Amino acid sequence: MNPASDSSFQNSSPFTRSLLAPNPGPMSLDGTNSYIIAGPDARGVVIVDPGPLDESHLAALAAAGTVELVLITHRHKDHTEASVRFHELTGAPVRAADPVQCHGGDPLRAGEVIQAAGVEIRVLATPGHTSDSVCFHLPGDGPDGSVLTGDTILGRGTTVLDYPDGRLGDYLSSLDTLESLGPATLLPAHGPVLPAVDAVCREYRAHREMRLDQIREALARLGAQAGVQAVTDAVYPDVDPSVRWAAETSVAAQLDYLRA
Repeated sequence: MNPASDSSFQNSSPFTRSLLAPNPGPMSLDGTNSYIIAGPDARGVVIVDPGPLDESHLAALAAAGTVELVLITHRHKDHTEASVRFHELTGAPVRAADPVQCHGGDPLRAGEVIQAAGVEIRVLATPGHTSDSVCFHLPGDGPDGSVLTGDTILGRGTTVLDYPDGRLGDYLSSLDTLESLGPATLLPAHGPVLPAVDAVCREYRAHREMRLDQIREALARLGAQAGVQAVTDAVYPDVDPSVRWAAETSVAAQLDYLRA
């Protein structure tokens, strides 16, 4: 299988292609984007987030080229469930910030520079969605570079903070880190590719500030010690029951931030 000619692969940047996993849902949007990284004329490839345990999806990823390395953006199952199986299929080491998610490879280090598949890949620690979230910056990928953001920034909508593991203070700092990359192409794990990570970071920060203002207003009405459910009712009155838990988790993270 040649990913350049297989219509199931989408060209996402000069050095990357993506393959959408068959796991759509309220939180995964259309599904998880698994990315294939390879420089010009490189025979080897790097796979980012092999995704759910789906044999046809893994077979397509394995056929994209000789897999040198597998990288994980964070621990959530829709990104990591297939890691062990894919390691068995390809023999490639799986590396993540969380040692539990590593298979045949060492944990990723913040600031580490990886040379693989003819590409320079810089590891950015970006906690907030989860404590182990990382992004992968490809500075040579096009005129402004690119960054694979996992769930730290999505292609559509906003990111849930998996509180208490994910914290809003950490997340805001991570937005600063990503904004400093300038107009790098944003390659998210869910949703479409976006043209400039710095602009999206500013939009995300404005959204968080708006929500914090809404929570401050709710606390002024309900009392300073109001609980998560009462504040969620006030701030997210029309939330769909299927994602109520996500709204409550976000409120809990924001209350923690305001009360710290």
